[in-house]
Amino acid sequence: MGPHPAVAAIRLAVRRVLHDLLTEHHTNTTLHAPAHALPGAPSDTGAPPVHTPPTAVPPAAVPVEVRRGSSARPGAVRTRAAADEHPLVLVACSGGADSMALASALAFEAPKLGVRAGGITVDHGLQPGSDLRAEEVALRLRELGLDPVESVAVTVGRGGGPEAAARDARYAALDAALERHGATAVLLGHTRDDQAETVLLGLARGSGIRSLSGMAAVSGADGRYRRPFLQLDRQTARKACMVQSLPVWDDPHNADPAYTRSRLRHEGLPALEKALGKGVVEALARTARLSRDDADALDTWARQAEASVRDAAGLLECAKLYALPPAVRRRILRRAAIEAGAPAGSLFARHIEEIDRLITGWRGQGAINLPGRVVAQRQGGRLVIRQG
Repeated sequence: MGPHPAVAAIRLAVRRVLHDLLTEHHTNTTLHAPAHALPGAPSDTGAPPVHTPPTAVPPAAVPVEVRRGSSARPGAVRTRAAADEHPLVLVACSGGADSMALASALAFEAPKLGVRAGGITVDHGLQPGSDLRAEEVALRLRELGLDPVESVAVTVGRGGGPEAAARDARYAALDAALERHGATAVLLGHTRDDQAETVLLGLARGSGIRSLSGMAAVSGADGRYRRPFLQLDRQTARKACMVQSLPVWDDPHNADPAYTRSRLRHEGLPALEKALGKGVVEALARTARLSRDDADALDTWARQAEASVRDAAGLLECAKLYALPPAVRRRILRRAAIEAGAPAGSLFARHIEEIDRLITGWRGQGAINLPGRVVAQRQGGRLVIRQG
């Protein structure tokens, strides 16, 4: 008799991601292997070629910073070369149902594929006893057989609101852990429900199609973040934990109406389902996938078109920009503003619309002030964007 359907579903999702990571890993190590190490390459001694998997060129060692709850040895040093044939994959685990289900699936699937599996839990320090709770989560991860395991404390700032600040601190900690251990990737437990919420939040902000595309299955530098559960609903992950008797922790912030996402989860989405019927979450997640495809295509078009709208000095020509479709033109304008020094996170649609009016609604208006002390102005048929 096979596993419960919920358990089978989460394991299959993780297995697919691990297969992708292994394929990418072996491709990268082959591309970076010395010629004499490649399968079939002749040896200096004239002996027949050795048909063994290629190994990567060892980069610089990365020191391991031992944190509270870490299973790493003090003073230990890891290198990325240690992951030649057995890459390390970490799971980010808060102790909630989604991430505990993900951790259990990784612990089950990784050994069968020759992948080393570890875990990291981040203590945001936003609730009393959060340090003890993080240590409990680390203990559960080790009980699943994950190694290395770390509990890392972070300081959450105030920029961008509490949710954004906590997210920034968390990802900074995950980036550091990945580098410290020489890991290939970090698995995140975002589900289809999280994706639907993200789409609605983008819609409420009046954002463009990129925001409506939600979270990518693969993101971060070098594709380091993977989200295996974007096609699975939250209930499947919770059911998988229940049938495996995995203890889970329900973060009280997830039910706190002070947080926008919490209100959307407990009030907004249920109201939409009541008005529109079941299937809203699945439809929103599908919208995210379709929007991502469209946004990727438009980004590619904009990159290819940018060279054709610049003059010999590299300045943007307004007439040529005017001839482009608005979605392509505005992408070029956004890229130009960011390259000039405008922070991407502070550059909103209204800023790009103001720049766009210098091209499509030119009436002799003055310069546009942008975040990062960047100024955009029209001069002699050219659009000049620079730090003012």
